[in-house]
Amino acid sequence: MAQIAATEFEQATLDVQTLPERPDNDTLLRLYGLYKQGTEGDVHGNKPGFFDYVGSAKYEAWERLRGTAQEIAQRRYVTLVRELLDEAGGATRR
Repeated sequence: MAQIAATEFEQATLDVQTLPERPDNDTLLRLYGLYKQGTEGDVHGNKPGFFDYVGSAKYEAWERLRGTAQEIAQRRYVTLVRELLDEAGGATRR
């Protein structure tokens, strides 16, 4: 599998910010988990407390990707961002 260009991943992190509408929470959590796995690898640190709903959801989104190679996570992130841009009609950069 060819290595994803770092610039392609970096560009996707910029492109996602140009979406005309905020994605739904499930999609945001997928983006978060893929970004964290792609940049830091497997989840680390303690899971946030029960009453920290947002922190717990983000931790769990990242935790679900445990064992996924960083390159794979980056590739999935780029693919998801492209899909979101295509759906929004704003896929101007490739």
